[in-house]
Amino acid sequence: MSWAGKLLRVNLTNGTVASEPLRMDWAKQYLGSRGLASKYLVEEIDPKVDPLSPDNKIIWSTGPLTGTMASTGGRYTVVTKGPLTGAIACSNSGGYWGAELKMAGWDMVIFEGKSPKPVYLSIENDVAELKDASHLWGKTVWDTEKAIKAAHQDPLARVSSIGGAGENLVLFAAVVNDLHRAAGRSGVGAVMGSKNLKAVVVRGTKGVGNLVNPKEFMRVTAEKKKILAENGVTGVGLPAMGTQVLMSVINEVGALPTRNHRDVQFEGAGDIGAEAMGRPRTAPGSDGKKPLVTNQACFGCTIACGRIQKIDQNHFTVENKPQYWGASGGLEYEAAWALGAANGVNDLDTLQYANVLCNEHGMDPITFGATIGAVMELYEMGVLTKEQIGIDAKFGSAQALAYFAEITAKGEGFGKEIGQGSKRLTAKYGHPDLSMSVKGQEFPAYDGRGIQGIGLAYATSNRGACHLRGYTIASEVLGIPVKTDPLESNGKPELVKAFQDATAAFDAAGVCIFTSFAWGLADVQPQVAAACGDEFTLENLNTIGERIWNMERDFNNRAGFTSKDDSLPKRLLTEPAKTGPAKGMVNKLGEMLPIYYDIRGWDADGQLKPETRSRLGL
Repeated sequence: MSWAGKLLRVNLTNGTVASEPLRMDWAKQYLGSRGLASKYLVEEIDPKVDPLSPDNKIIWSTGPLTGTMASTGGRYTVVTKGPLTGAIACSNSGGYWGAELKMAGWDMVIFEGKSPKPVYLSIENDVAELKDASHLWGKTVWDTEKAIKAAHQDPLARVSSIGGAGENLVLFAAVVNDLHRAAGRSGVGAVMGSKNLKAVVVRGTKGVGNLVNPKEFMRVTAEKKKILAENGVTGVGLPAMGTQVLMSVINEVGALPTRNHRDVQFEGAGDIGAEAMGRPRTAPGSDGKKPLVTNQACFGCTIACGRIQKIDQNHFTVENKPQYWGASGGLEYEAAWALGAANGVNDLDTLQYANVLCNEHGMDPITFGATIGAVMELYEMGVLTKEQIGIDAKFGSAQALAYFAEITAKGEGFGKEIGQGSKRLTAKYGHPDLSMSVKGQEFPAYDGRGIQGIGLAYATSNRGACHLRGYTIASEVLGIPVKTDPLESNGKPELVKAFQDATAAFDAAGVCIFTSFAWGLADVQPQVAAACGDEFTLENLNTIGERIWNMERDFNNRAGFTSKDDSLPKRLLTEPAKTGPAKGMVNKLGEMLPIYYDIRGWDADGQLKPETRSRLGL
């Protein structure tokens, strides 16, 4: 049946670790990973709990396809109530950690309470114990992983940990594994830090068994890998150029948010995209080498979209810092946008330096970069001064971006305020409208004026603004699975719902959402059925996705969120795009939202109707 069938429950207050059987009735309703972990969370905590209190819980969870030979079956999620938003938080990561947990014989790990001192959890197959982490507290993610592997004398152990950002309760702190893969959004790392939990290290040698139909699973996964290989996006574009292939595409369609969304196109986009990463440097005094070293894949992945990148040793950010001269996790599109276009910065090496600091110290580069965009606008308005923030910070300043990354990672000076995210920072200085966020979480790299559907997806996302909760860009820009007009609002509520529900099912299965460029849910379904049982029909998987979405929504409603929180910043609703195909347009959220509520089966206040609860078994 592909699930390991058991979980670890760790009470940090008491220092106890116990095994318990997985709730298989819930597994059949919510599948795994995002769905199943969220079900455990909503059943076990008060929705109004303070996210940083001991009463909140945090869960590491795999899906039934995690650790199997299904392509991209290396995903895991970290689920909690998020401190950045106060909403349900589910952050997804790749690399090798998730598969390792599954191969150790566990589906998930639930942490509750708060340890009186820093600890980490060690899992070696069936043996799990808490260990002292006092000597690791204050160390970076990189140094923590190195130290734990040395202590366990096992270079193949997999480590999921926090750096200084999580320890210092930066509200967008990430949980990082394999040095540069991250459960990055919503501040899951801060919840870890609040519990004095430094890391989870796992070594599993059991493998993943219990497949219902092994021969059929082998046949169908091979068939679906072929689809990925033959697809232009998953077989060519992403392996060759990574997600950065989108930089020029989104800029051309007039939806690349620039200088805190004041503009929708960036004149420096060509300097920070995939093409630039593959070109030798030409600036005077540079090393003349390409920034991109190679691509890299996560466990079981046949796409290999990851980037490995080097900073020019002569660059001002690292000229006296040899620890950053080696190859490291490179820029993804979202990070390159947030650190670059959002701030008007077109220096690729500075973007990579800030990105490396986010990896090393455990920070979400999207929220960090978008918050810097707000800081730079406040600075240009004269609301913030050089004396307050420590540097001249006009839009386009590479020096300011690098400086802010350093002080935020270390929790120094104005970096402490940056670490609270843009919503709190802009409110403090009297300009809350300058936070480009929903429910307190900052936008990713698409402007809702130039791509109408993604604006609705942002506004209604259960974890705050997010592209990975309903990637309508696939349809509106790339024509997958069908082409829709990005400037048209008609039909977008239906499109958004379909993407949101399907994405929830992909996440719950334990595969990467990037497979959806080539696969539909009809491609995931036979893999789940061969692994878990024939009851997982296409109709059932669709219902599971919808059930997960509505469960998350109901939790947020009980936490205090209302229809008023399904909104967008004033800028996107009242300030028309200045250039590009969407010139003169704002986002038409007011037209789309009531239709979306209706097809969701919610009332006018955004609450689940009784018949919706009944149909989905909520």
